[in-house]
Amino acid sequence: MRDPVRAFLLGPLLKGVSRSFYLTLCVLPAGMRDPVGLAYLLARAADTIADTPLIEPALRLRMLLTLRAHVNGDEHDRGSLREIAGQLAAQQQQSDERRLLESLEPALAILQQLGERDREAVRDIVSTLMRGMEFDLTTFAHERSGQIVALRAWHELDQYTYMVAGCVGAFWTEMTYTHLPRALHGDPVAMSERGVRFGRALQLTNVLRDCAKDLRIGRCYLPSTMLERYGLTPQDLLSAEAAGRARPVMQELVRHALDQFRDAIDYTLAIRRSAPRLRLACLWPIAIGLKTLLLLVDSANWLVPEPAAKVRRQQVYGIIATSIALVGSNTLLRAWLERLIAAIECRLHCASHDGG
Repeated sequence: MRDPVRAFLLGPLLKGVSRSFYLTLCVLPAGMRDPVGLAYLLARAADTIADTPLIEPALRLRMLLTLRAHVNGDEHDRGSLREIAGQLAAQQQQSDERRLLESLEPALAILQQLGERDREAVRDIVSTLMRGMEFDLTTFAHERSGQIVALRAWHELDQYTYMVAGCVGAFWTEMTYTHLPRALHGDPVAMSERGVRFGRALQLTNVLRDCAKDLRIGRCYLPSTMLERYGLTPQDLLSAEAAGRARPVMQELVRHALDQFRDAIDYTLAIRRSAPRLRLACLWPIAIGLKTLLLLVDSANWLVPEPAAKVRRQQVYGIIATSIALVGSNTLLRAWLERLIAAIECRLHCASHDGG
């Protein structure tokens, strides 16, 4: 019989905090599910720490570093975990977030129970994701400061998308070779690199989708060197007419994302047909990401926080149904996803001919 605490953490609690990603976790082959789910839980707890605005950034950073030390096996002060939960849990509006913070000790106990290779892989990925959160806390001002800080250049954005998502592609690939060694067809190094670009594509999509909301807490992930080409500053992006002037920046980043999504498609189609669950776990975020980009390029007000460019639940169900029907055919899957890319590129092409 499975340990009830483990069953709760990697079942109902994981479902409560992972939202749409839980669909992907559910369809994963059994061997991958626990290490991937646990990595998600620990990263989500760290993200909750990093994103609690009522706590000063310096204290959030100390808490983050404390949790990282525990993830990496430093168990000298278990009381520090209870202190984190005590300071933060009461401030979480969502009950699942509170339960997660209060469950750090049992989650770390599960980490210790994983096999050595899984345990080290989970430690590596969670530590890298925490470095991305540390980057946010040390790069940007307090959310309520009224200041907007922008990344300077493309390479900073590229580095950021690696730390918060690209690294997940490498972790995912390692988990696949560990638990389903025959599932991926191709050179492991090349597949890992494609996996990194897969993760970067998803995060760049998130950056564009969340741009309006991030600006209002002082974070501009659109590089200032790109904005300067169009005579824009990060502060300008808050004005009503900024969406049109900044559209070329968004379109350039969409093209970057599409290049990376093509690697994500190649990655997915390199998964053997004998592993349909793993294929589906990769197909869903690709299709949802592409449909999100289509909503963005169609939006005249992409820098207005509401309504956000969000794929609706009914569309997600449609993606699931289509992917299940096509999962066994590389030809049909590629044609479906390339049609989505072509629709986005058509909008970009038309916009360039219309002058923006």
